[in-house]
Amino acid sequence: MVIKASTGRQVDTLIADLASPSALTRDGAVARLTVIGERAVSRLMALVADREATTESRVAAIHALEGIGDTRAFDPALAALDDPDAAVAAAAIGVLQVFLRSARGMEALDRLSATALERARERGVRLAAIRALRDLGPTTIGPLLDALGGDPDQAIAMAAGLGPAAAADPFTVLKDAAEGTLPDSPGVLKLALTESATQVPPAVLQQVIERVRFREGAETGPVRAEWTALRGAAHGALAQRGSRLALYDLKESFESAREPLPVEFLGAAAIIGDASCLECVAAAFTRALEHGGRVDDWWRQRLTDVFRTIAAREQVTRRTAAGKKLSARHRDAAALLWP
Repeated sequence: MVIKASTGRQVDTLIADLASPSALTRDGAVARLTVIGERAVSRLMALVADREATTESRVAAIHALEGIGDTRAFDPALAALDDPDAAVAAAAIGVLQVFLRSARGMEALDRLSATALERARERGVRLAAIRALRDLGPTTIGPLLDALGGDPDQAIAMAAGLGPAAAADPFTVLKDAAEGTLPDSPGVLKLALTESATQVPPAVLQQVIERVRFREGAETGPVRAEWTALRGAAHGALAQRGSRLALYDLKESFESAREPLPVEFLGAAAIIGDASCLECVAAAFTRALEHGGRVDDWWRQRLTDVFRTIAAREQVTRRTAAGKKLSARHRDAAALLWP
C-alpha cells in the first residue's frame, strides 16, 4: 500500500514519540498509531527489530502492533519472543496472543507453551506466556498447567494452580487492590506482587498493605494466615524499593505479634527498620520468652538477627540513651538481644 506523504510524516512523528521519556507521550503515540493501522505496520516492525533502540520504544511499538492486529506482525513477534531484553519478549507475547485463534494459532500455542515451560527464561516472560494461554481453556492447556504445577519457581507453580484468575493483568490487580477491590484469593494478589511490585508507585503498595490488613482482620485460621503472608510479601516489596511508607504497620505487626510472623516481615524490618523498630522487635522477643521453650528457637533467633542488624545500622548500643531506655523496659529480652 502506498502511504500518503501526510500520513507518512505523521507516522514518522509518532514513531519518534515512542522514544519519549514521558510515558504519557508514548501511550498517546501508541493509541494514534493503532488508529492509523496497517499503514504504520512496516515502520513499527522496523523499530521492534532495532536492538539499538530503547527498550521503552520497542515495547511501545509492540503494543501498537498488538492493537493493530495485522498478520505481518506475527513473525516479528516470534523473533522478539527470543529477544534478550525480557521486557521486549514479554510484550511480544501480547501480539502472539492476538493470533491464538487464527490460522497460525497452533504455531503461537506451541511457542508460548515452550516459553512457559523453559525454566531458564525470565520469570516475568514465563508468567506472561501463561496468562496469554488462559483464554484457551483447561481442555487445551490443562496438560501444560499440570506440568507447571511442579515447577521449582513458586511463582510459576502458583500461577499454574490459580485458575482463570491468574490471567488478570498484575498491574491492574495491584491498583484495584489499593482502591479496595481485593481478589477472592490472596494467591492472585501475591502473584501480582511478584510480577509488578517494582512497577507501581510505592504509595500503591502502602495502600495494598492497608487493604490487606483490613481483610486479614476479618478472617480466621489458615485463611487469615494466607492474608498475613500476603501482607508480609507487600512489606518485602516495599522494603526492596527502599520505602518506609508502611513502617508504621511493620512496627505494629511486631509489637502485637502473638506468634511468629512470616519471614517477609523479618526481611523488611532488617532492610528499612529504624531505631524506633528496636523496641517493637524487643517486645516480640519478650512475648516469645513468656511463651517458654528454647531460647534458640527459630522465631527468637530471627528476631535477634533483625534486632542486631537494625542496632548496628542505627548505631544504637546498650550505652546510648535509646539503648538504656530499651534495656529498662525489656530487661530480660535486652540481655539476650544485644551482641
